[in-house]
Amino acid sequence: MNVKHASTNETEITFEPDEIIVSKTNLQGKLTYANDVFCRVAEMTTDEVIGQPHNIIRHPDMPRAIFKLLWNNIQSGKEIFAYVKNRSKTGKYYWVIAHVTPSFDEEDKVDGYHSNRRQAGPGEINNISAFYRELKAEEDKHSNSKEGLDASYGLLEKHIQEMGMTYSEFVWSIRGTQL
Repeated sequence: MNVKHASTNETEITFEPDEIIVSKTNLQGKLTYANDVFCRVAEMTTDEVIGQPHNIIRHPDMPRAIFKLLWNNIQSGKEIFAYVKNRSKTGKYYWVIAHVTPSFDEEDKVDGYHSNRRQAGPGEINNISAFYRELKAEEDKHSNSKEGLDASYGLLEKHIQEMGMTYSEFVWSIRGTQL
């Protein structure tokens, strides 16, 4: 099954602060589970999402460098917190703060990934949006997508290093100012 997105629009989808979007993927990033909140907010049915790549909800405004960082962390067995702007089937958008972790089998080997996402507040979105626009602009400067990703990732690493914290700590520093 191939789910087609409507073009991106400026309509925001919201969900309640006490709701959690949950999904699980296999090692290749294909969805193996999506809760009802995931499906409702993504405006898709369970049948439409199971077996699809998790990036089915990727918003084109998101810098690819954030996903590279995310995959680097979870593939090495570490968790990560990240702000993510997603897109629904009809092209609407929604912001989340995601906690993504590897899942382990009985032999302590990574056998998939698990993500819980909560609503991101307006102040948090405002704080992270400018940074993401900077990363995305760096990616878009390059005609070669690999060079764009490498340049954007380098910029991300430089900012994090200058702040003297991990990306997850950076995310929590933004979240903490909004609590």
